[in-house]
Amino acid sequence: MPDMSAHQALTQLVPLAAKELDENKVTPGVLGFIVFAVMAAGVWLLMKSMNRHMGKIDFEEAPDAPETAATGAESTPGKSAR
Repeated sequence: MPDMSAHQALTQLVPLAAKELDENKVTPGVLGFIVFAVMAAGVWLLMKSMNRHMGKIDFEEAPDAPETAATGAESTPGKSAR
């Protein structure tokens, strides 16, 4: 058997693989890989864009206006505004 070429080995192994192959089984194949790769690239680009936009945002809150904080312009319960 050491003189057996690779082609002969494959021709003997193919019928064994064909017996184990379930004809009703569906596999994603190359098209499934391409679709998955395109979706992964799209998600990567969206996340890169989101990070760029989030970096431009200033998260510091503006302080309250001084006139409302100093005068107490908020209405208090129990008092009627006239």
